[in-house]
Amino acid sequence: LQIEYALNRVAEGRPALGIKAKNGVVLATEKKVTSPLVDESTIKKIENLSSGVGMVYAGMPPDYRVLVSRGRKQAQQYYTMYREQIPTSQIVREQAAVMQEFTQSGGVRPFGVSLMIAGYDDSGPQLFQVDPSGSYFGWKASAIGKNHVNAKTFLEKRYNED
Repeated sequence: LQIEYALNRVAEGRPALGIKAKNGVVLATEKKVTSPLVDESTIKKIENLSSGVGMVYAGMPPDYRVLVSRGRKQAQQYYTMYREQIPTSQIVREQAAVMQEFTQSGGVRPFGVSLMIAGYDDSGPQLFQVDPSGSYFGWKASAIGKNHVNAKTFLEKRYNED
């Protein structure tokens, strides 16, 4: 039941999408300011976890900030130990493991976010989607958030490898 609540929060969230190309990955999202009094520069929907990995979300901003902080810490620990940037697939696995753990641990609720994690490393450009359950998949193009079904249908029709 808690996972359903988390998925509902994601479905209500601002749309975000990722598209993988031959030489990189594009992340995009809608950044809507709810009031003219809000300082737009303080709203961050796309964040770097390391120099080669970026992340965008749909869902609850506070949950996203926790995952950004954890992801940056993982990337820094990896760099301290190996003196190289963390591979995209590894940071995705670690983020997914944290999200999955919160579906089973007592006293906590699942994260109310889905993530699109993009990176460029020795394996080339990569794009992953991580859901509140902790499941993750690699994608050529994907969308999360409000109207994600329509966005994915559009991407399926328009995407090509070039």
